[in-house]
Amino acid sequence: MDNNYCLILAGGNGSRLWPVSRTTRPKQFMDLLGTGRTMLQQTYDRIARFIDPSHIYLSTNVDYLPLVHEQLPKVDDAHILEEPVRRGTLAAVAWGTVVIAKKNLQANILVTPSDHIIVGEDDYRRDLLAGLDFVSRHEKLLVTGIKPSRPETGYGYIQIDDGHVEAPGIYTVKSFTEKPDATFAQMFIDEGDFLWNAGLDFFNVNVMLSNLYRLVPEYQVEIPRMMAEAESSVPTLVPEFFSSLPNLNIDISIMERSENVCVQEGHFGWADMGTWASLFVDAPSDAQGNVLLNTPAFLYDCQNNVIRLPNGRTAVVKGLQDYVIAEEGEILMICPRGDVTSMRRMHIDTKFS
Repeated sequence: MDNNYCLILAGGNGSRLWPVSRTTRPKQFMDLLGTGRTMLQQTYDRIARFIDPSHIYLSTNVDYLPLVHEQLPKVDDAHILEEPVRRGTLAAVAWGTVVIAKKNLQANILVTPSDHIIVGEDDYRRDLLAGLDFVSRHEKLLVTGIKPSRPETGYGYIQIDDGHVEAPGIYTVKSFTEKPDATFAQMFIDEGDFLWNAGLDFFNVNVMLSNLYRLVPEYQVEIPRMMAEAESSVPTLVPEFFSSLPNLNIDISIMERSENVCVQEGHFGWADMGTWASLFVDAPSDAQGNVLLNTPAFLYDCQNNVIRLPNGRTAVVKGLQDYVIAEEGEILMICPRGDVTSMRRMHIDTKFS
């Protein structure tokens, strides 16, 4: 019996890429790099190459159901889990785990975000299948880490305990660090035993349910209720009490607190398209360091900018360095690339969210 399943998380609002990524159409539903497929479509395509599509589930906010249906029309409604409100990744993973457990009590689940860029899909497939195989044979949680190429402050880090090798390329986790400052990020690079947290999690359903029950007090009540609700004829409809769940992140609530967490070193290229800063570093650029996101442009004396305009628009820019120029709908934003705080404040302060 095939016990491999995948849960794709597609409910975020992508606010860090405002104004291009908006509440009405977040980044996972966009083709930021001009590939012809949105980030959600690319994620689904990659997973469906090695996991049976009948074993792939998506979790998304109810407001985004039309976008999911538009972009993945062949995905059955029974495989789309509706989030009536945002309650963080933990609630989405918990409900997805319960729904899948009701289908298969031996299921091994890969949880993946829907907004990653992957290079080297053969290595990606091999690593993820190895991760699923590992959690099928060990009562442990597993996360994939990527060897850092720079002291990135926008990613989380995982310190490996290389003295405890659980399997080839899989180690016991020594510590987690969320988005360190530049000094610590450089220190992690120098020490050599830290990996970027790629946000790819693996577990057997019984192991995850046990951790939820032990580590998050609210779930001691909610897990039995979820199991009962999943018996309904339409389990994709999230129960009404979903809105009463705590707004928690799976990394902080489970992965960083459990005593049985391992990390697998990934061998594929990976980038999280979460911010303008990460897009500047990871997206292709011209000889002057300008990143043009599916945008034709005439640039004169311009260096290290990120430019993204709607289809049919052309940028003509002179004398600009280290800026973001981004337009979507009724908003044109021009802002220093490094001033992320101002960008996020603009998003919060404006009615055009």
